[in-house]
Amino acid sequence: MKVSNTLTGQKEEFRPKGKTVSIYVCGVTVYDDCHIGHAMSYVLFDVIRRYLEFKGYKVKHVQNFTDIDDKIINRANQLGVSSSELAEKYIDEYFRDMDALNIKRVHVYPKATEEIPKIIEVIQGLITKGFAYESEGSAYFRVKNFPGYGKLSHQALDDMISRGSAEEGKKEYPLDFALWKAAKPGEPFWPSPWGQGRPGWHIECSAMALKYLGKSLDIHGGGQDLIFPHHENELTQSESFTGVAPFAKYWLHNGLLQLGEDKMSKSLGNLITVKQALERYSADAIRLFIIGSHYRSPLTYSEETLKAAEVGMERLRQATGNGGGSGGKDVLGSEPFRHRFVDSMDDDFNTAQAVAVLFDLAREINRAREENYDVTSALNTLTELAGVLGFTLEEPKKPPLETGPFIGLLSELSHEFRRAPRHDLKVEQLIQLLIETREKSRKAKQWQLADMVRQRLIELGVALEDTPKGTVWKRTL
Repeated sequence: MKVSNTLTGQKEEFRPKGKTVSIYVCGVTVYDDCHIGHAMSYVLFDVIRRYLEFKGYKVKHVQNFTDIDDKIINRANQLGVSSSELAEKYIDEYFRDMDALNIKRVHVYPKATEEIPKIIEVIQGLITKGFAYESEGSAYFRVKNFPGYGKLSHQALDDMISRGSAEEGKKEYPLDFALWKAAKPGEPFWPSPWGQGRPGWHIECSAMALKYLGKSLDIHGGGQDLIFPHHENELTQSESFTGVAPFAKYWLHNGLLQLGEDKMSKSLGNLITVKQALERYSADAIRLFIIGSHYRSPLTYSEETLKAAEVGMERLRQATGNGGGSGGKDVLGSEPFRHRFVDSMDDDFNTAQAVAVLFDLAREINRAREENYDVTSALNTLTELAGVLGFTLEEPKKPPLETGPFIGLLSELSHEFRRAPRHDLKVEQLIQLLIETREKSRKAKQWQLADMVRQRLIELGVALEDTPKGTVWKRTL
């Protein structure tokens, strides 16, 4: 089994340190709903964990919540709530979204605000060893004292100088980064040896990984956008504190999800939330869309690709939904498919090839069933391997639609059509009201409602045309 290691830039044999594989994956900053870009990372590492367990490994999986930072504070102030209240709300939403996507819950979900003692311990240790210093109530890591800085992102110090932060006046060197931030007026804070403040972003992950997984872990994961500075800084401060290298033996980074030209992100505002995606597609289809490409490759969100994924999942459901058959003997040997699946996943978790194996096996099951052969064994293999990739193979549940207002308007319109003259004002007003209501549902990504209204209007003899200037209508009957 081989994995691509960002640290070495090579594909390496996977040899964990002990009997239990330790995995740390960077979690979300909880100030808004999760989007499909988040889902991409957590689905992929869910599959990696499932496959390791399939191979017989025990796994300890840790994923943090960043529940205090500038974005959370700013959003909480805008909404007039406390930072902790906002964070808890979106932690709850995170679990709803990930459970809906059939992502297994990890073993520990530490929160930054609950790990302050460990964070302070690590910072104090870095200061004592000369790797960090206090400045105006804040604490910073002294990058020049760590010779390996840049080894994860494969950059030289001179190439990174331009990326220094806005806190230049407080730092000895532009690349020094914050471990502890002095409190600003009106912000949440905790006491520390350097004054009231809160932890920096990078130090929280080091403290949590060290506390729950030890001085050196097997796999550290996250999106490629975290390689620098977050993971670079995390590696640097962890190895400086413990004196143990490597902090993580294998660094795995997934490609990013794009919407158009840019990566999907909350800060850019160009996102599709998990909830919006689940209104239109099944969890299995979303998962197929994500793992249909290699985890290190970028992925572009498109409705066409997701619709194709839904069709693909229906093929797998049909293959498993018609029973094993009662005729002839079982002539379809499934072991070659199992071997192909394992070979694919052993090659740096090549889910795209593993998915192709599932579809090949489904096709052979359908062919053998048509010839009246027993395919029970092959069906068991297909279901087992699909489960390794996290597919439920369940029929998608139709989300409940708030159709009351639409049904009422459509019923009234249908009644008026039967009794009103061709250009009756009330009919035109009802049509316009339905168009406006449909537009609101489209903006809210409630596509099923919008499609239902269009179809019912067509049945009543009203065609809609969406133009750059808005939706126009005309009678067809």
